[in-house]
Amino acid sequence: MGDSPRPPAVAGQFYAGTGAELARQVEACFLDGRGPGELPTRRRSSSRSLRAAVVPHAGYPYSGPIAAHAYARIASERPPESVLILGVDHHGRGSAALSDRAWATPLGPTAVDHELVAALRREPVSVDEAAQSEEHSIEVQLPFLEYVLPRPRFVALQVRFGRFEFLRDVGEVVRTAIRDRDVLVLASTDFSHYVPARTAERLDRMAIDAILARDARRLYDTVVDNEISMCGIAPTTVLLSALAEEALSARLLRWGHSGEVEPMRDVVGYASIAIESAASRAPSVK
Repeated sequence: MGDSPRPPAVAGQFYAGTGAELARQVEACFLDGRGPGELPTRRRSSSRSLRAAVVPHAGYPYSGPIAAHAYARIASERPPESVLILGVDHHGRGSAALSDRAWATPLGPTAVDHELVAALRREPVSVDEAAQSEEHSIEVQLPFLEYVLPRPRFVALQVRFGRFEFLRDVGEVVRTAIRDRDVLVLASTDFSHYVPARTAERLDRMAIDAILARDARRLYDTVVDNEISMCGIAPTTVLLSALAEEALSARLLRWGHSGEVEPMRDVVGYASIAIESAASRAPSVK
């Protein structure tokens, strides 16, 4: 168990470096024309139907407004007891790596759910703080969580790309750990990288359709067979595998790309996707 919060690795790079600037930047993402266009509601529903979401993780000027669609959805319902964020292993430093410590951003520390960490510590998942030290895909979600949730608790699980069977096994660990717990699951991913906008839209639509079908194997095979440069294929496959047995539906909240922000020949694609149940989720009983 970590004694001190993990320090931010990308503050001042992917998002603003001071608390005041960062709060304004998060609000600007909600107010942006590519975002919801308004700040999240302060009147929450007493229930929650949102089970999971897929969210992007690029620099806030590019993907923040797209991510804000998912966080506005989170803000509209009863807060979950914990949030599990499935992230990318961009640096190749882990396999299925957990963090068992709070994480700091300029908005302050986000507390860890130690009980959920303990439930997730089963092969092939293990605690590996070093593997998380430079990764941004989970970190960039925390200022949004701090903005839309009161005193959030979370767990970071970073997943390296591998064989489908490995990702399915990680998904099974997640499925067992969150069973009977009030956990919102987020998969952090960007979609096509550095291709023309029309190509990004075509390829991303293929991957998004597989996510909307909630088909982990179809997503994995679609991305691999079509060489789609979706960096978060591993965490998204884990999410779909973990929730495969639940009665849920998925819907696209917003797709966009970096070329919407400034002119560029090749773009990166982003999407926010909500995965919801017809019945609202009640708090867990421990």
